[in-house]
Amino acid sequence: MRTTFFLLTAVFSLLLTAATMPAIPDLQRARDRQDRAALDRIITVFEQTAKSGDAPDANYRLALAYSDAAEVAIEQHDKHKAEQYAESGMEAAQKAVSASPNNAEYHRILGQLCGQVIPANPLFGALKYGQCARDEINKAIELDSKSAMAYVSRGVGNYYLPAQFGGGVDLALTDFNKAIALNPKLADAYLWKGIALRKANRNAEARAALEKAIQIDPDRIWAKQQLDKTPPH
Repeated sequence: MRTTFFLLTAVFSLLLTAATMPAIPDLQRARDRQDRAALDRIITVFEQTAKSGDAPDANYRLALAYSDAAEVAIEQHDKHKAEQYAESGMEAAQKAVSASPNNAEYHRILGQLCGQVIPANPLFGALKYGQCARDEINKAIELDSKSAMAYVSRGVGNYYLPAQFGGGVDLALTDFNKAIALNPKLADAYLWKGIALRKANRNAEARAALEKAIQIDPDRIWAKQQLDKTPPH
């Protein structure tokens, strides 16, 4: 009887967690609005879910939440916090990859997290995590050559990775253009293409790309901020 009671309690607890667990769209809305408090709350919920078992999807969701939080911290010029988020997310991503090594998206998020550490300390970060970022995202593309987000992640890595370590704006633009060819409605690809074009002093093209990103995802605060800081010519 006692065993049955504990089993029923555990099942009820899992069902309650599933019912109250934030969905991926909630995560994207928090990222789009740069709401770090909401992102922290989502991370807490996902951490509890991941602790209840080693299901790769639960660890993937946790890794994705940490990656989105790192992204927002970078947008808000808090590179140290971005580094903390990214490093925290790596463990969950590694668990997901270990449990399902042929899942391209799990490799992508691990590579993206490795890359998100680099902006805090470009030289040291590139030496420590640059290889991880490249290897994991390239593995994701090898497993799924039509993953537009994998090319965006690789492009962001190339954008931040110094040219002497094999990165640079030109390589980043190639990746963003590939992502757009695969998915013309992917706002992130246009956003990062605009940022890279501005760095290359191609401001008119940068504005066009950023305007397209906002058209697709009008809630993305950072896209609007990037457009505002991009000169017309």
